[in-house]
Amino acid sequence: MIDVAPEERTVELGTGLRYHVVTWGAADAPPVVLVHGFLDHAWSWASVATRLAAAGRRVIAPDLRGHGDSDRVGAGGYYHFFDYVADLDALVDALGLGQLDLVGHSMGGTVSAYLAGTRPARIRRLALLEGLGPPDGSGQLDGLPARTAGWIDGWRRARAGGLGPALADLDDAVARLRRHDPRLAPDLARWLAEHGTRRDPDGALRWKHDPLHLTQGPYPFRRDHAEAYWRAITAPVLLVDGAASTIRLAPAEAAARAAALRDARAVTLPDAGHMMMRHQPAALADALLAFLG
Repeated sequence: MIDVAPEERTVELGTGLRYHVVTWGAADAPPVVLVHGFLDHAWSWASVATRLAAAGRRVIAPDLRGHGDSDRVGAGGYYHFFDYVADLDALVDALGLGQLDLVGHSMGGTVSAYLAGTRPARIRRLALLEGLGPPDGSGQLDGLPARTAGWIDGWRRARAGGLGPALADLDDAVARLRRHDPRLAPDLARWLAEHGTRRDPDGALRWKHDPLHLTQGPYPFRRDHAEAYWRAITAPVLLVDGAASTIRLAPAEAAARAAALRDARAVTLPDAGHMMMRHQPAALADALLAFLG
């Protein structure tokens, strides 16, 4: 029986940051990289990753920049989608992965699709878990100057706020996770909160993610721009939705986006919300294994 106990390591990237990476499975098994979503971290994949590793895959789950135990950008830096793309590309290089399978959830799906279009030869198969981007902002262009002003002001406020607001205790963190995800089981919520918080030098408990993430970026998501990357993807793509998700794309919008992909198929997981890897890890792992082969 394969050892599916996780291992942690720090990887120096060509982009100048250090990434915290969790791996499961044999080092010589076919690699699959799992990319988490906004304000999440690598440990959210644990139940899925264990199943994939037991089926003979090497599973690699990084914390994206400013999330989990990976580096924050530091003074003068910000978080743009293509910063994550460059990091992910550098991680593939640093780990010497060659061609790989890529799975991205939510924001991590958007990042994964951009990478798959940018480096199509690197990606054998791509799975996007409600990861074909947020709502289209093409109709919001008249408001760009005001949005940019808000971005600058928010950036300054976030940096002036230092480490960010403190949590009362771990129970507070658990309650916040479950408030945003009512389907999240209490025991799993506590485990995720333990991995997603840290005790700062001032003694306060805080989320590990950089509070700068909570500011709105200077420009909206543009479907017409994203489609240029989707059309460049050569790998087969699996699109996964949670049947109980409250933020999945409307059917017509989802179909229009999927049409930009050369080879796409879709599956919906029953009794799963947006955070499907937490709600239905076995069903999600089965769907991924059937697709990845």
